Amino acid sequence: MGNIETVAVIGLGYIGLPTAVAFALVGKKVIGVDINPEIVNAINQGMPHIQEPQLAESLSQAVISGQFFATEKIQPADAFIIAVPTPFKAEYQPDLSYIQQAVQSIAPVLMKGNLVILESTSPVGTTEQIAQWLKTARPDLSFPTDRQEQPDIAIAYCPERVLPSRIMQELIENDRIIGGLDTYSAKQTVALYQSFAKGECIATEARTAEMCKLTENSFRDVNIAFANELSMICDELDINLWELTRLANRHPRVNILQAGAGVGGHCIAVDPWFIVAQAPTQARLIRMARLVNEQKPNWVIEKVKATVAECATAKNCKPSELTIACFGLAFKADVDDLRQSPALNITQTLADWHRGKVLVVEPHIQILPENLQNKAELVDHAIALQQADIVVLLVDHQPFKTLKPTQTWIVDCKGIWQ
Repeated sequence: MGNIETVAVIGLGYIGLPTAVAFALVGKKVIGVDINPEIVNAINQGMPHIQEPQLAESLSQAVISGQFFATEKIQPADAFIIAVPTPFKAEYQPDLSYIQQAVQSIAPVLMKGNLVILESTSPVGTTEQIAQWLKTARPDLSFPTDRQEQPDIAIAYCPERVLPSRIMQELIENDRIIGGLDTYSAKQTVALYQSFAKGECIATEARTAEMCKLTENSFRDVNIAFANELSMICDELDINLWELTRLANRHPRVNILQAGAGVGGHCIAVDPWFIVAQAPTQARLIRMARLVNEQKPNWVIEKVKATVAECATAKNCKPSELTIACFGLAFKADVDDLRQSPALNITQTLADWHRGKVLVVEPHIQILPENLQNKAELVDHAIALQQADIVVLLVDHQPFKTLKPTQTWIVDCKGIWQ
């Protein structure tokens, strides 16, 4: 395998697009592939469809330089990076259909010497499955599972491990775990990522790399679940959670995370179920943590309903005469990403339930999601604080931290208005 000059990135979402841009900025010829024509058109005009610091400037530079363009059709390349969604189906079973479709799309253009890399978070064994799919589609080529010293096609797994709002920075600075289906594949993949990565690219085998990604997010989920469960216990026992957490964290070996309205996003809310699906008997703690975090939004909703009842009694009015203001829709602070967002789920449920006015404050979007339109009103924080009887803080966006609500009835899921 010679030097990799052309890289095709399949899937131009929150990970695929920044990855494509990173390769383009170090001189690789990058072909971005996405099935959404609106995304393709926007990217070719240098306009990202997602909000991420430094991405717009970097994308514009990559497009203007001629190193990067987007298309709806797969084209030949030296390396193919698959960065498509991996959701779960009924009963939390992994859905690999997007990966399979991506694999089937690149199979016809594969040539001897190509490298195929999976970046999508996936269950253990998915990289091996890719090899099998490709072998079925292209029996004329050899793959790492054929146990040759140097197969025609190298295949590896290299999961992303970046933080939304810091993707362009962490993409370059963070260490990468690279799991090859054989030593040759791992070596080729390490060389490719080191073209832009300043972090260490650490080679291992594919199944370990797949499990490493799932482990990282499950670790986070378990620790967040502890904080969320503690928040409900403190509420039951009339203890200030935020003071308790500050005090407990003064212990040199204790670091309780911050509780919230739940867990969302494309990783932590999904990945633990991949482990549970493959080892249901053994993954008891991981499963329970996931259930705790999935239950937290329902707990918040009941807390808001109780607060509405208290407010209506105190003001001697009907609940429908009260205005609720929900602060934050994104799945985490300072991003525009609404995927798997507990804040969005809570707000939608309250808007369906409450017969009065519901206001939404989300500085990172310009229009409400479709299922909130005609049920709630998107306003700025000043209007919300002026009109609201009950204020619900769901996401601790930076602009919210300087606000000082004067309302008596506040449900603060992040402890920033305590």
